[in-house]
Amino acid sequence: MNARRVRDIDYLLLPGTDRKTTDIVIERNGLVTVHPPKEYSPEEIDAVVESKRMWIYRNLAEWRDLNSTAIVREWVNGESFLYLGRGYRLSLVSDQDDDLKLVNGRFCLNRNLIDKEGVPAAKKAFEGFYCTKGESRLKERIDYFAPKVGVKPKGLKIKELGYRWASCTKDGFLSFHWKCMMAPVKIIDYMVVHELCHMHQRDHTDLFWNEVDKVMPDYLERKLWLKKHGAGLDL
Repeated sequence: MNARRVRDIDYLLLPGTDRKTTDIVIERNGLVTVHPPKEYSPEEIDAVVESKRMWIYRNLAEWRDLNSTAIVREWVNGESFLYLGRGYRLSLVSDQDDDLKLVNGRFCLNRNLIDKEGVPAAKKAFEGFYCTKGESRLKERIDYFAPKVGVKPKGLKIKELGYRWASCTKDGFLSFHWKCMMAPVKIIDYMVVHELCHMHQRDHTDLFWNEVDKVMPDYLERKLWLKKHGAGLDL
C-alpha cells in the first residue's frame, strides 16, 4: 500500500487484484482507498481517480457532514456505551477483579484501572470485551448466513482493522473490526452478508450487490444506516 495524490485528492493505493474494474471507496475514517486491477500502472490508476474526482468530492463532503456529529464519550459514571445497538450506562466500581463486566444493564469498569493506567487502558478493556463477545456472536451469524450465500468461510478474527469495518481474503478468512459489536444486530448481519458475498465477487460491482440482495433484500436500508450512524460506533 502506498499514498498517492491527484490534484487535491489524497488516496491510499491498495495492492492490485484480478478484478476488472477499479474500486474506489470512502472508508469510515474518510480515507479514500483505491483497489485497481493488478495490470494497471500508477499513472493509469491516477487517471481513473482523476476521472472520478467529482464523485469523490461529493462523497467526501457527505462523509464530513455525517461525521460532524460524532459522539465524544467521557469516562465518568453515567456515560453511555454501546453494545449491540443499545446504550448501557457506565459505573466505575472498586470491588471487582475483572477490568470490565456487563452486569444488570450497566458496564462496570474497574475504577483502579482508569485511575492507575488512564483512558487508554479503559478503552483496551472495552476492546477486549467486544472481541470476546464478537467471537461467538459473529460465528453464529456466519454459520447462519454462509449456507444462504453458498460459501464456506475458513476462519474468523475480531480485531483492530483501522479504517475498515470488515475484510475477506481470497482464501475465505473473515475479519471484523471489534467496533462492529456496537452496532445493532441487523447491521452486524449486513456486515456479515457483505463479507460473505465477497467470496463470490471481490469488488463492489452490480454483480456483487445482486449477491447481497438475494440474501438480504433490505440491505440498502442497512447500508445507509451504517453510513449515517457509523461515526457514533466508537469509544
